[in-house]
Amino acid sequence: MTATDADFAGGSSKADHLCVLVHGLWGNPTHMRNIAKSLREQYSNDDLYLLLAKQNSGSFTYDGIERGGERVCAEIEQQLRDIESSGGKIKKLSIVGYSLGGLIARYAVGLLDAKGILDTVECMNFTTFASPHLGVRTPLKGWHNHIWNVLGARTLSMSGRQLFMIDKFRDTDRPLLSVLADPKSIFLSGLRKFKRHTLYTNIVNDRSAVYYTTGIQKTDPFTKIDNVKVNFLKGYEGVILDPKNPVAPRPKIRGPASLSTVTAAAMTWAKRIPFMLTVAVFVPIGVVAFLMNSVIQTVRSSKRIKLHETGKGGLNIEDYRMSVWIKEMRDEVEQAYEALNNLQNQEYLATDDEDGDESLNAEDRSLLSRERRMSIPSQPTLALAPLQFEMVRNLDSVGWRKYPVWIQKVGHSHAAIIVRWEKKEFEEGFVVLGHFVKEEFLV
Repeated sequence: MTATDADFAGGSSKADHLCVLVHGLWGNPTHMRNIAKSLREQYSNDDLYLLLAKQNSGSFTYDGIERGGERVCAEIEQQLRDIESSGGKIKKLSIVGYSLGGLIARYAVGLLDAKGILDTVECMNFTTFASPHLGVRTPLKGWHNHIWNVLGARTLSMSGRQLFMIDKFRDTDRPLLSVLADPKSIFLSGLRKFKRHTLYTNIVNDRSAVYYTTGIQKTDPFTKIDNVKVNFLKGYEGVILDPKNPVAPRPKIRGPASLSTVTAAAMTWAKRIPFMLTVAVFVPIGVVAFLMNSVIQTVRSSKRIKLHETGKGGLNIEDYRMSVWIKEMRDEVEQAYEALNNLQNQEYLATDDEDGDESLNAEDRSLLSRERRMSIPSQPTLALAPLQFEMVRNLDSVGWRKYPVWIQKVGHSHAAIIVRWEKKEFEEGFVVLGHFVKEEFLV
């Protein structure tokens, strides 16, 4: 970490509340600097101890959510020991995850619970910023959707397979994200122990993780934002929407097509150009760099995973490989990925009675049929996978406080929501961070 980061990290021996910040894919602790800075401006070293997790920096985030979670869990355990050895005592715990870091944090929480650590502290805040809780599988139908879901899943090593939900986690024969959201798992059990669960989700321009997954939603009223009236949260106008009443129908006014209308229509048409043709024309250099780097990083990640699994990666994995079930119930590369992901356009469940996918079993067909019946014209249900619908229900049972965020001054809202870099265009992110530390964070 830089000296600037060190100014915000740590705390005094008087601090009894530890807050852990977990960065995302391709990230490092400096990405969490402004979250740490905002917390530190509100709470002194005597009030709050900050840990910026660093063991998953850079390409280590390719190694899978469970390995990232094991590393973060180990960092937290070590930090607790270090604080106690220096005369302090942590009585409260909060965890903040950004992007993939939110999923890694959820895994770490399950391990902390299984190891009994959460029973020794008061679990305060669990917060995520732009974290893809439902994965990044594109809710689309058709061959272009299939190509992206297959391509994307295989260009980010193990983390990619888990984010696109094509993995089989251990002996469960299910994707890891599905297990993370299972009511019978240690992960949801641990998550429930926190007093407050908060998430911030970008409603537009998040090229890494779109609204439905970061907001744990089955619908997306913001796909045509010009057609709705946005209601802002009092005191945070222009950036944070009112979570209780985020949108209302906008009165229809008939008139000649405006330039913006024509432009929007043209953009919609452009997105319908066959997927691979669009990629080939508009992002060839980025795609080549992305794919070449993906091959390199996947090879490196595979080697690290082998070392990790044999206990040669600096961590005794036997300390973190307990049953996942509750006992009682048994930058260039990133831009290229975002460019590819951003070419997708959401689709919705069919309105007829047949789903059309012969691979679905009777239970999944019944679930999709039920979701179709619950869909309303103003907010049609997205074409999510059956597992994702189950994940929405299970995760919502925890009780999230969901804040939709509208970053308008810059097109890279995924980075702007936490002010990942010091850029004037990201200043709206400070409004989000200000709301988090003043309105949401329990001390």
